[in-house]
Amino acid sequence: MCLSIPSEVVEIHPEDNTLTVMTMGVQRRISRHLILDELKAGDYVLVHAGFAMGTIDVESARASLELYQDIIASIEAEEANQVTA
Repeated sequence: MCLSIPSEVVEIHPEDNTLTVMTMGVQRRISRHLILDELKAGDYVLVHAGFAMGTIDVESARASLELYQDIIASIEAEEANQVTA
């Protein structure tokens, strides 16, 4: 099983078939070699290990990102409780 993270396309670099994406506030450049679909800034892709693996609609991407944020907050709260215990 792999975990892919929805990321917003910020910029397309056709010269080397890469994308700049924003993933939970962090920009990075990834490969788009595995995606044949036409992309534009504002689209969402699923990213794993530096590769765009597929596209995802905006609503599903945002719902997934909210779930990731909830998981992160839960882990941070649990870690904070362990430190104070």
